[in-house]
Amino acid sequence: MSKTGQARVLTPEQFGHLLSVIREHRYPEKNTALVQISFKLGLRVQEIALLQIKDVAELGPDTTGQRSFKLKEILALPAAYTKGADALRRSKSTYQRRRISFSVHDFHQLVQRIETMAKAGAEIKPEDFYPEVNKHRGKSRDLPMNDAALRTAIENYLAIRLAADPSVKKTDHLFLTQKGGPYSPNTLQEHLALMQRHWAGIERASSHSSRRTLMTNIIHDQKKSVKVAQKIAGHVSPSTTLIYEEPPEESLKEALQDAGYQYVG
Repeated sequence: MSKTGQARVLTPEQFGHLLSVIREHRYPEKNTALVQISFKLGLRVQEIALLQIKDVAELGPDTTGQRSFKLKEILALPAAYTKGADALRRSKSTYQRRRISFSVHDFHQLVQRIETMAKAGAEIKPEDFYPEVNKHRGKSRDLPMNDAALRTAIENYLAIRLAADPSVKKTDHLFLTQKGGPYSPNTLQEHLALMQRHWAGIERASSHSSRRTLMTNIIHDQKKSVKVAQKIAGHVSPSTTLIYEEPPEESLKEALQDAGYQYVG
């Protein structure tokens, strides 16, 4: 069953319009590269925020105030980029449990353990008996950067970035805010939504529209297997990728429009 409020799948015309309006605003090279990476490689917002220059290009030596670079053919995305708080080096939030489950065997063992502790007069705290939380570890993936528009966008942005500051390091963040610092996932999420909804006027578009647009294209338009889409998306389970088997809005629109022709009046 499809979810309500899903991010909009952009049509080719809407994507072209988005690229067009980006050129009318500040930092067009950076924003074009952001959008191209997001839509052509399907990276999560956090993954884009964590990208370093070395992930997409090899830097040449800094000579006489000039810096050359060579774009890579493959973006080798580390698993660490998808690990949440660990990758961002921020403190982990406390996970508040609402439900826990046990197998019948584990439940019986738990009851026996509690009985033994109660007879011994030991203090019993419910949280001591919670099962361990399954932590998402992320998956590394290699994504070919062979799309011509994608490569051109990254090259144009890096050329401007290196011309402004030839002393950049390969471990510096690829994308910086207008204040010169790295994007947080939340800030980048808002920025991508701003460009699509407010600049391009695309209703219900969000930072997740890029992933959903790419996955929809791979599954519905290219007729590739779910396994291919799963590998590109970096999903641990294929059941997550199956969400994208839902038909896009344009297919529903065409179906309703075609049906309407049969019942005019």
